[in-house]
Amino acid sequence: MAAKSDRTSKTKTPASPVRVDASAAKIGRGAEPSMAWVPGVSSPITDLDLHLFNEGTHQRLYGKLGSTLSKDPARPGTHFAVWAPNAKAVNVMGPFNGWNKHSHVLKPRGSSGIWEGFVPEATKGTLYKYFVESQHNKYMSDRADPFAFMHEVSPATSSVVWDLDYEWNDSAWMKTRAAKNSHTAPMSIYELHIGSWMRLAQEGNRSLTYREIAHKLADYCVDMGFTHVEFLPVMEHPFFKSWGYQTLGYFAPTSRFGTPQDFMYLVDHLHQKGLGVLLDWVPSHFPSDEHGLAYFDGTHLFEHADPRQGYHPDWKSCIFNYGRNEIRAFLISSAMFWMDKYHIDGFRVDAVASMLYLDYSRKDGEWIPNPHGGKENIDAINFLRSLNTAAYTNYPDTQMIAEESTAWAMVSAPVHVGGLGFGFKWDMGWMHDTLQYMERPPIYRKYHHGEITFRGLYMFSENYVLPLSHDEVVHMKGSLLAKMPGAGTDPWQKFANLRLLYANQWTQPGKKLLFMGGEIAQWEEFHEEKQCEWHLLAHDSHKGVQSLVRALNRLYANEPAMHAMDCKPDGFRWVDGSNAEHSVLCYLRQSKTDSSDALLIVFNFTPEVRHDYRIGVPTPGTWKPILNTDEKTFGGSGVSATGTGGAITTDVAMHGQKQSIAVSLPPLAAVVFKRT
Repeated sequence: MAAKSDRTSKTKTPASPVRVDASAAKIGRGAEPSMAWVPGVSSPITDLDLHLFNEGTHQRLYGKLGSTLSKDPARPGTHFAVWAPNAKAVNVMGPFNGWNKHSHVLKPRGSSGIWEGFVPEATKGTLYKYFVESQHNKYMSDRADPFAFMHEVSPATSSVVWDLDYEWNDSAWMKTRAAKNSHTAPMSIYELHIGSWMRLAQEGNRSLTYREIAHKLADYCVDMGFTHVEFLPVMEHPFFKSWGYQTLGYFAPTSRFGTPQDFMYLVDHLHQKGLGVLLDWVPSHFPSDEHGLAYFDGTHLFEHADPRQGYHPDWKSCIFNYGRNEIRAFLISSAMFWMDKYHIDGFRVDAVASMLYLDYSRKDGEWIPNPHGGKENIDAINFLRSLNTAAYTNYPDTQMIAEESTAWAMVSAPVHVGGLGFGFKWDMGWMHDTLQYMERPPIYRKYHHGEITFRGLYMFSENYVLPLSHDEVVHMKGSLLAKMPGAGTDPWQKFANLRLLYANQWTQPGKKLLFMGGEIAQWEEFHEEKQCEWHLLAHDSHKGVQSLVRALNRLYANEPAMHAMDCKPDGFRWVDGSNAEHSVLCYLRQSKTDSSDALLIVFNFTPEVRHDYRIGVPTPGTWKPILNTDEKTFGGSGVSATGTGGAITTDVAMHGQKQSIAVSLPPLAAVVFKRT
């Protein structure tokens, strides 16, 4: 996984002008203190809950731990419960007691490590924190609630009592999403950062709220032909520049853009428009902010105590202790929470490689081998298998997607056959090799032809998503357009190469993912304080790339040959992968083993037009181009591959086929042919 900047959250960013309405809070700081426990009020936590939590098998801890509003109108108030097994005392404080650290004492629930109590004065919108005193030392701290449904807008750090009441209107989507998320469906994912996809310059360059972005994003993605959106982490995080990857609120969408109901509205509206919603989710590490999870009860509760296991050198953050029962229950409950309460259609699980290997980004002596002397993190492996089993058992119509950058086998194979149990895995190898090849000037590509064909050796070893993600356009790497060769007097080549890159991505087996801005050929790399460069669409070259992405999405969705066997070897056949001298590549995509619906895809990775280029085809007839990236509408030069009539097969054997066609190959272009 590429490093996502210094994800430390010690530096605080100014609060967004979009603040949460906490007017329901009773702010009276002079309120009389009272005991937190109210006799006669039953706890939502049963003995079975305690048992399942302590053995690590509880999957629905939300509504049990955290702040739970009373549903009894005769007894209004809030039940608080927090896990702090090594605490000497835990108190809840807020405006209801003038933020008194000692007046509202929570009571321990047996030996479970859970402290709980009921506060009648705490209602929806009430701010609160826990004051935790450790029994092992003099450590005392104010803590946000790990299970809170809502938090104050950063840099404020209090939790907020809130409910999750919402009337959903996405039943049509929920009934059909199994087909939309299947391995045989077209999945074209638009990845974006909510805080910077579009901003309001006239209002201080502020981000859109969840409700403001809902209609704009849905309309845009429908027009562009994307099938899913994937949000960079929306879970509450203290440091905006971490893009959400330094998560602390595993049960709360960030309040920067609105309330939980506002985020529900966003998901709901996307579903109503036929778009799936995936979330980037980070169970691999968390920041060490003093109000968060680290050293929570005066001990290393959520994280490993030994820095060789509990500290992440890449992101200067803490690593969860996956061997602890309660931590597994905490994380799995988080995943189930978003699928349950927010109707999320799946997760992209961040940094899986860092979880699998104990020596990830560590030198000799900086890591501890497993009990067998190996570098595999057995606890993390078991956690991931339990996570995926829980997801597909409870929500079989969703998808779990791994960002995993190594050669770990069977990442997307079922748990019962020894796999990790994910539904898909990002193909980081394709991304690296293809970008490396495309960044080379065309004159040198013939010496590196293997970079563009190597994927053929493994493309069906996993169920793949082909990603051109945010990781490729940050930290001085430049935008995708900026990476392409062809500067100076011939910027046309940069756009042509970018169109080639997208054609390769969309026609290869595997689902598609593109980060925002890539579809308009953005010049600048991603920056969280800037919106996409929408003004570039005033230029034909940028608008042409956008039109191509739209056309590729339509082709991908409308032609079963392009998606039905994305994950099966029969869906792909080489025609000619060995013409390194001319930097030409030809292959077939098909959904039927008899090739009756096959599409022929041909690439010319040089700026030289090649006339009368002969290609073997599996069936006789007339082969017509249905997409040509060199079309003028895409910003190309307009070289036709066949003329208006298409290419008629002749009985000239070529590429192992009995018949062939002669076509023209446009410069730096890909052409998709279909037999009529």
